[in-house]
Amino acid sequence: MKKIFSISLTLLLLIASFGLAVTYIVGTSADFPPFEYVQNGKYVGFDMDLISTIAKTEGFNVEIRDMSFDSLIPALRSGVIDIAIAGMTITKDRSKVVDFSDPYWFADQDVIVNKNSNYTVTVLFGNHKIGVQTGTTGDLWVSDNLLKAGFIKQNNLKRYQSFIYSLQALLNGAVDAVVLDSPVAKRFAQMRPVKVVATLMTGESYGIAVKKGNSRLIDQINDGLKKLKASGEMSKLIDKYFGK
Repeated sequence: MKKIFSISLTLLLLIASFGLAVTYIVGTSADFPPFEYVQNGKYVGFDMDLISTIAKTEGFNVEIRDMSFDSLIPALRSGVIDIAIAGMTITKDRSKVVDFSDPYWFADQDVIVNKNSNYTVTVLFGNHKIGVQTGTTGDLWVSDNLLKAGFIKQNNLKRYQSFIYSLQALLNGAVDAVVLDSPVAKRFAQMRPVKVVATLMTGESYGIAVKKGNSRLIDQINDGLKKLKASGEMSKLIDKYFGK
């Protein structure tokens, strides 16, 4: 038994000496350009470059898994994934069940409508159909500020599993407006026949999430973020995806 233990310990020391890096499973919702999306069969975007660069800086590897946005936190809590990065806003409710990194991005919510429509911000009130992505802060804002206050009816709030589906619903006329994060709304306003008619000043901060209590991993991620900001790599990523 002592000999077996000695061999096992030697193997562990050899593995450590070779510096074999741990691989963390990273969950994302790859339908949120320019933060995360699929291009030529690969997961790309600001968040994907960010977590990959942090991993390289901190000496670990990452494996990306795509899933619906509202599945990310349950996947973290159950241990299916180790890290979640998906333009996720840090909120009090989410912070109760997962731990967040320091903020890496700040955003508000935009209201977009069809480019040829005459809708203004008043589209948020009355008998209009509003589209949101399930579980996002856009969904929470509309629910808390419009639905609960009686400004819109329950059957006029249309929730979609993906932002792409909500955008398609807008283009098809199934909804009159969509509420979503400002950077993404502005990007699609440049690419598709939609326009931003209002910005809701929600003052959101995006964070990278890990399972509650995993202080070692969150410290690594925060250390990586600090190094990227100090080295100028963060500025390069911002310029790459959002322009100078």
